[in-house]
Amino acid sequence: MAKRALTAAAVGRIKPPKVGQIEYFDRGYPGLALRVSYGGGKSFVFFYRHRGRLRRITLGTYPALSLGDAREAWRTARQEVAQGRDPSGGHEKPPTLFADVVEDWLRRDQAKNKSVYQSTRIIRKDVLPVWGHRQVTDLTRRDVLDLIDGVADRGAPIMARRVHAYVHRFFRWCVGRGIIETNPATDVPKPGASNKRDRVLTDAELKVVWRGAENMEGLHSAVIRLLVLTGARLQEIAQLRWSEIVGDTIKLDGDRTKNAEPRTIPLSKAALELLKQVPRIAGSEFVFTLSGKRPISGWDAAKKRLAEFAPIAPWVIHDFRRTIATGMQKQGVGLQVVESILGHLSGSRAGVVGIYQRHTYDAEKRAALEAWGAHVASLVKAVR
Repeated sequence: MAKRALTAAAVGRIKPPKVGQIEYFDRGYPGLALRVSYGGGKSFVFFYRHRGRLRRITLGTYPALSLGDAREAWRTARQEVAQGRDPSGGHEKPPTLFADVVEDWLRRDQAKNKSVYQSTRIIRKDVLPVWGHRQVTDLTRRDVLDLIDGVADRGAPIMARRVHAYVHRFFRWCVGRGIIETNPATDVPKPGASNKRDRVLTDAELKVVWRGAENMEGLHSAVIRLLVLTGARLQEIAQLRWSEIVGDTIKLDGDRTKNAEPRTIPLSKAALELLKQVPRIAGSEFVFTLSGKRPISGWDAAKKRLAEFAPIAPWVIHDFRRTIATGMQKQGVGLQVVESILGHLSGSRAGVVGIYQRHTYDAEKRAALEAWGAHVASLVKAVR
């Protein structure tokens, strides 16, 4: 609990914490505190006891409520407490400041999802700066449209669709918790069309990307090259744990795969050599980490940086999987083996066939990935 004599200038200067929230109690005003959330939202709250129970009410959000006004509201509320009345009206209302509620949503609804890192990153980058200081109960359909349009208008239609999805789920959760009556994102159209991609990098482009990643250096560089060698999904490699590397194989549990099915990824000689070069932080479970506490992030920035080193036609990281599948088929690898490498349960492994055909193709996958690794090595070793 932080306690200090608050001033109007100090309230404006206080920086948000990296995670969670912190309360600065105003010295000389018992129970009055400035609550600062990691998204930048600030609100004045009053802690008091009524009938032996500790309670809290939100007096208002800053800067709509100034420090002087907050102290006046504190005096009024404290007088009611002294007279035996509950200033909250007899019950403690749930917090409705967006910065507070969305933190609760991330903890309760998203923490166990495989996409928790993505949802947290998107909320912090694109939503909190806009809504962090707002009350959830005040947000309308117009606010949702403005938020999503703002992301789309900066030339990021795919990110706008992701924001749409997470915002819709957040409000649906709020309805279920009784925080709001209706979901303002209901029937809000998704921005743009979800384009079906068919981008396949040529051998020449793959060489440029590989060399660009080498020149870029760093952990993002290593992840990108390992994606080229394995055909795995980005988060499967970016969030890789040392415990998941068993000998010359990556073994993922169902909670780490998109289809919730365990899968194995044989590591070629090229992939193993790349992993040997990754620095290991003592005590950290993550392979690719800067802090030791969480896997690396910042993939939008990393992709833009890579584009500077690898100037080819527009592409996305997920195109690696399509490129690898196409390249392996050219090498004569069977469709079922390719789908097993990619971790697909559709196509040739769907329906009744998938139920009765349980062959893992481990040997075939290893041979195919070894051949693919040798192909990539021959490309990057070729004379420039």
